[in-house]
Amino acid sequence: MKSQIVIPARLHSTRLPEKMLLAETGKPLIQHTYESAQRASRPSGICVAADHQRIASAVRGFGGQVVMTDPQAASGTDRVAEVARQLDADIEIIVNVQGDEPEISGEAIDLVIELLEDNPAVKMSTLATPIRDRDELEDPACVKVVLDQQGRALYFSRSVIPHPRQWDDQLLTAEPANFFLHLGIYAYRREFLLELAALPRSLPEQRESLEQLRVLSAGETILVGQIEESSPGIDTPADYSRFVRKLTSS
Repeated sequence: MKSQIVIPARLHSTRLPEKMLLAETGKPLIQHTYESAQRASRPSGICVAADHQRIASAVRGFGGQVVMTDPQAASGTDRVAEVARQLDADIEIIVNVQGDEPEISGEAIDLVIELLEDNPAVKMSTLATPIRDRDELEDPACVKVVLDQQGRALYFSRSVIPHPRQWDDQLLTAEPANFFLHLGIYAYRREFLLELAALPRSLPEQRESLEQLRVLSAGETILVGQIEESSPGIDTPADYSRFVRKLTSS
């Protein structure tokens, strides 16, 4: 099945202003994400969905493809859907890679595509990884997901889910894992993505500020693949500093 990566990138971010353009490594952050996404083998193309000319200029500066989108788009999903409407009709799967995931692996991108290729009835897929650290578990910036026995998402939350009635440190080391961190990558069937963008934001989505809850609120299924290691996203100045140190020391 033919697929396309779209990286939604907006200029203004709350916790780390203009993070897509930070370039202490010698490259803007959006370029690192773009180059990491290029390592995937299944997609036939990649582009950035930008909301500002400064991001567009940065992408064109390193030779990347960019599409301008509505600066007032409510979420990254809506921005990706704008691009999907403009793509060739033979693109069946759209992969949404967050712009602040500079270390995302090509294997992770290929996996979310494979989940849709192997499960024709599923319209959307994403990834998760076990949580083994209590600070990460309790951090609202780390989104948790609970799965059913078929690997379908039951709910996503910034809170601890499932919430233990009584805490035991062994909960973090148990096999199978008790807690899962949701990773910032999605694959959609094109038709479903366009339908999703037309739906109103659900109340859970508004309360948690998690766009994937729009899907569950509409009664749709999200299939979740599991990987053992996550690629750390860049949400805060500390996150970016760690990323810069890692690159400059290697």
